[in-house]
Amino acid sequence: MKIVIIGAGNLATNIGVALSRAGHDILQVYSRTMQSATNLAEKLKCDCTTDVDAISDEAELYVFSVKDSALAELVSKVCARHAGKCFAHTAGSIPMSVFCGHAKRFGVLYPLQTFSKNKLLDFKEIPLFVEGSDVQTKSILRQVAESLSSKVFLLDSDRRKYLHLSAVFACNFVNHCYALASDILSEQGLDYDVLLPLINETAAKVGQMKPANAQTGPAVRYDENVIGMQAELLKDNQMVHDIYLLMSKSIAKKSGKL
Repeated sequence: MKIVIIGAGNLATNIGVALSRAGHDILQVYSRTMQSATNLAEKLKCDCTTDVDAISDEAELYVFSVKDSALAELVSKVCARHAGKCFAHTAGSIPMSVFCGHAKRFGVLYPLQTFSKNKLLDFKEIPLFVEGSDVQTKSILRQVAESLSSKVFLLDSDRRKYLHLSAVFACNFVNHCYALASDILSEQGLDYDVLLPLINETAAKVGQMKPANAQTGPAVRYDENVIGMQAELLKDNQMVHDIYLLMSKSIAKKSGKL
């Protein structure tokens, strides 16, 4: 399929490369900045532009992979210039209805994963969630998704927003906890790497059992002595202190101790 990629960030880079490797013809990359557009276009061996008016009209599918805050404006501009084509966005939290009034054939290709430009991932095991405005468009987007991943699911916008919310807890919040842990260790002259075996074992366990059953630590026992002592160590950082106590109470409640 002939495709134009709208965006050149972390996800755009990964999905662009994955689509190219799957045999799709990437015609062009659009990005707000020429450096980003050029960097991705070089990987994909295609044309690039920073001018919305110069986006190719030869594509069959236009994939929007941009910041949520920029999506609506770009949709209105791009769709108006390429009527009759198929459009899809890759956002987890934006409904498919962002295309309504701007296009006739549209949908969503949402990969449930965290991405970085400098680490290209194999899409084969990445869950891909598809939605389409009509039967034909849904079928086309599903075929595109299945060319990338062995784990393709149909999911509407209402449920996808909860999927994205769960991903924020499972990925973004967890990663922030890693950053807080790293800060605590750094202040004591300790290397963050000492936590990696613990992190890896925790991740391995939740692949084998329910997360609630894998929970350990003072909060799951609601050991008030340990919790109080550790909270005291955080007294000079009120926000982290409050996070610690709130997380501890949430864990204790989940385990039935509160």
